[in-house]
Amino acid sequence: MAGNAEHAVDFSAGMLVAPTQLSDWLVIAPIIITILGGAFILMLRERPKHHGYFAVFFLSLLVIADFLLLAQVLEKGPITMTMGRWLPPFGISFSVDAFGASLTTIAGIVALLVCIYSLVDITNTGRRYGFYPLFMLLMAGVSGSFLTGDIFNLYVWFEVLLISSFGLLILGGKSIQIDGALKYAVLNLMATTLFLIATGYLYGTLGSLNMADITLKIRSLPEGSAPMATIGALYFLAFAMKAAAFPVNFWLPASYHTPNIVVSAIFAGLLTKVGIFALIRTLVMLMPESWAILTDVIAWIAAVTMIVGALGALAQNDVRRMLGYLVVAGIGAMLVGVAVGTETALIGTILYAVHSILVIAALYLALGILMRMNGGKSRLSELGGGYKASSLLSILFLILVFAASGLPPFSGFWAKFALVESSLREDHNWLAFTILLSGFLTTIAMGRVWTHAFWRGGPIGTQDGHDAAPLNRMARSIQGKLFVPVTVLVLMSALIGIFPSPMFSIAQTSASGLLKPDKYIDSVFGAAIEQKQSQMQGQTHIGEGKEQDSHAEGEPTSLEGVVDLPETKPEGAR
Repeated sequence: MAGNAEHAVDFSAGMLVAPTQLSDWLVIAPIIITILGGAFILMLRERPKHHGYFAVFFLSLLVIADFLLLAQVLEKGPITMTMGRWLPPFGISFSVDAFGASLTTIAGIVALLVCIYSLVDITNTGRRYGFYPLFMLLMAGVSGSFLTGDIFNLYVWFEVLLISSFGLLILGGKSIQIDGALKYAVLNLMATTLFLIATGYLYGTLGSLNMADITLKIRSLPEGSAPMATIGALYFLAFAMKAAAFPVNFWLPASYHTPNIVVSAIFAGLLTKVGIFALIRTLVMLMPESWAILTDVIAWIAAVTMIVGALGALAQNDVRRMLGYLVVAGIGAMLVGVAVGTETALIGTILYAVHSILVIAALYLALGILMRMNGGKSRLSELGGGYKASSLLSILFLILVFAASGLPPFSGFWAKFALVESSLREDHNWLAFTILLSGFLTTIAMGRVWTHAFWRGGPIGTQDGHDAAPLNRMARSIQGKLFVPVTVLVLMSALIGIFPSPMFSIAQTSASGLLKPDKYIDSVFGAAIEQKQSQMQGQTHIGEGKEQDSHAEGEPTSLEGVVDLPETKPEGAR
């Protein structure tokens, strides 16, 4: 387009003119890698046998990018990249802090290990029907949700992972899968509708979708001038439905046992944690006053969710359905930290999210191996002889039982320790008791699984001494690739339990950034402020030195005239 020299446009008034640093591209690298990886695999649809290996390659790149991004954030603090180089809050921003970077990294590691497992478990038919492109698209949605700094784009990334999850859920076309997908779809579509409605109300109230700008605008609102409590309640309901909290938790155990075990592992490990992440990001960081109003409600929902999940697991005979209820119980434990609201409580929630991603995914993968040894059966009455068939699997599964129950020295212990301690400090003794009771019931439920599947000689109705022979033959046919991901996940849980300091440090940085998001806000608006200051310092003033000094002293140091940046005020009262 031809320009006019006499009326040149000053792009610096609305755009960042400084070149983007190379390290800032790490913010969107996970999304670029997963989308390009899925597109590349889709182009190779005529060669399905290579899909899994290319997926492993792209997910390995994803893990490397995630680690580099996490290291950058821990060293320099939150990082923001705004699309199109528009000045925030006008452009779409990707903002990543320690909270988002740590969950993105853990999610990438689990996705890579699940993909390695899938090299054996996914059939050629599953590859032809697009398992790996859908898997990569799912990871794009998960990564985008953890990294976005725009609340509407959080909704968009939710839709991306939701659409891909529909495809993965029905892959195979069995009637039980269609039934599970219907329950999964109805509740999740209702949740996304509520999410969209709440976002519309929020935009109508504040006129902004940028998370950092929303935080500042809410601080500057006069008390009672906007329906923030209502908007916060809508967000809580939407994200609680996605996370499968009581009383809208029934869709998860009714659907997660229906697809391929690999799909169940990635769903149970990651998708509900995206809901918890969004709930914490929205209520704790953006709307602290709404959060304070809802804490009692969240506390009761957390307690009931834990007990319902633990009792549901105890009542099940099908191990796959039992693991679904364990996911629900874990969501209740994470909500405890949100309800208590102290830094220690949020540290416990973040630690529990990391622990749950690792351990739940590992339990599903270990169960997949056990089912292969038992001809695809997953009911307790049909399991047995597992120790004779594979002592390695029995040891790995027992460690996962201890970790899921919150017993030392594994990752679940420190998360529950932080949650119990923070509950007791804030005089929520009944919440601490509920956490311990849920852990006790989980220990009984999972101990029952290990006893039936591994300790006893064989399934009900078989004779000891002869029942393990078929299992031994099937165990020898199991490929070692299936054991590698489970072993790595178990080792990660053990290392976090034995050496908790690094993960505690990351969780503390994450919790502190959520409660005091000034560094997050500065990462969004800091570059624009520096640009404005640089422009003002570079202006030439004609006149006497004193006059120049007086002008210099009077120059503004904010984005006045460029963006409406409210004065920073203390966070909402707790």
